[in-house]
Amino acid sequence: MTKTALITGASRGLGAALAKALAPTHHIIAVAKTVGALEELDDAIQAAGGQATLAPMDITIDAAMQQLCRGIFDRWGSLDLWVHTAIHAAPLAPVGHLAPKDMEKSIAVNTAATSRLITYVSPLLGAEGRAVFFDDPRGGQQFFGAYGATKAAQMALARSWQAETVKTGPKVTILDPAPMPTATRARFYPGEDRDALTDPSAEAARLLPDILG
Repeated sequence: MTKTALITGASRGLGAALAKALAPTHHIIAVAKTVGALEELDDAIQAAGGQATLAPMDITIDAAMQQLCRGIFDRWGSLDLWVHTAIHAAPLAPVGHLAPKDMEKSIAVNTAATSRLITYVSPLLGAEGRAVFFDDPRGGQQFFGAYGATKAAQMALARSWQAETVKTGPKVTILDPAPMPTATRARFYPGEDRDALTDPSAEAARLLPDILG
């Protein structure tokens, strides 16, 4: 029976690269808001002989995530792997000048949605499944207030879940990806030499053994 992999934030960057890397061994359930990018991902996976189910959904909408996880249960009964790459990169700004809408969206995507997804996905993973998160420690760095605080909160949730499931499962893994020329990084470092960064496909290949364990 083909294994299943849920990838939240699958439309571009590391999420898309990991979807392609996992497709030879997993049926990919790809979640993102951008329909066109998901369709391009589906084309690439199918061209390589794999299969994907596209879920053009917003992870901040509770009802949508309930529908997603119920759909996974109804079709497959369980989930082998969850890879969480979805993130919101708010504009850099001094803490005293953070726009409320940027802070609210950062909390909604980076922290609140992660918490809800853990609640909904954990029963699907059961004792044998695996969940993977990606650290990017910016907490306390100047101008990274919104992103740094909410990403740190996301990692705190993941680490608590990791500590709580050591004996019971699922296995929770936290990885540190190399800097990549993604849209998220471009918002933070617009003038950076992108040629010096690691291609997401190469980074996905490097991380894959740790993801699959």
